[in-house]
Amino acid sequence: MARVKAGAAANPAPPTVQRVRLRFAKRGRLRFLSHRDVARSFERAVRRAGVPVSHSHGFSPHPRLSWVGAAPTGAASEAEYVEMGLTREVDPELVREAMDRALPDGLDVVAAAVATPPALADRIDAARWRLEIRGLDPAEVRSAVERFLAETSVVVTRVTPSGRKEIDVRAAVVTLSVEPQVSGTPADHVPSGAAGSPGSVTDCAILTAVVRLTTPTVRPDDVLGALTVVADLAPPVPVTATRLAQGLLDDGCDLVDPLGAVPATRARPDGS
Repeated sequence: MARVKAGAAANPAPPTVQRVRLRFAKRGRLRFLSHRDVARSFERAVRRAGVPVSHSHGFSPHPRLSWVGAAPTGAASEAEYVEMGLTREVDPELVREAMDRALPDGLDVVAAAVATPPALADRIDAARWRLEIRGLDPAEVRSAVERFLAETSVVVTRVTPSGRKEIDVRAAVVTLSVEPQVSGTPADHVPSGAAGSPGSVTDCAILTAVVRLTTPTVRPDDVLGALTVVADLAPPVPVTATRLAQGLLDDGCDLVDPLGAVPATRARPDGS
């Protein structure tokens, strides 16, 4: 076996010449995939699609895929992000199309862009969530939301493998609102088999929450737990959570697309 020179990598891989960022959705039954399952699906899709992805050095090389803020298992998402290194320059749209074809239905690549400074993690500091609460009167949910927003601190306890952690949900929630109900409007967003009459939204309250990224991250179940703390809210069926967007929070409580240009007010002091 040839000796490796000091300072050189064993079994060096071709260098990374381009980085491409992808936004993908996790829909339907695939919302129950864990982050590791999603990562393995992408690694297999890269090989099937023939994308010239960079690999790590060594004798067990792995595709250079970088992930940011994966949605919790069981939550759907329209805004998951991954960055991949490539060994040659490729049109991002071609990468998007190839990866979308190679991935299973439910993991859908919806946008792509060449990576530019700042780093992807520095382009995301908040997320917008949609929570579908079925089986409760929307007026009851609205009352719980009003009581939550009136508080300055609402702490919930999360059980983790390392023990119990107390999380101040109110400090992380920027906005929380109940969508207005329109009488007679078909409930296209209500899954089949949900409680209530088909075609009616009278038993389905839709919450929209903008949540800052904190440590630990406040998840949809933490928001529901906070509503239980302040108003004893107890949905009779599991709540469906969908992450609608991620990005930098602007002054209007909107989120700036991580794949777009960074606003001047968000640029770093060095101009990046």
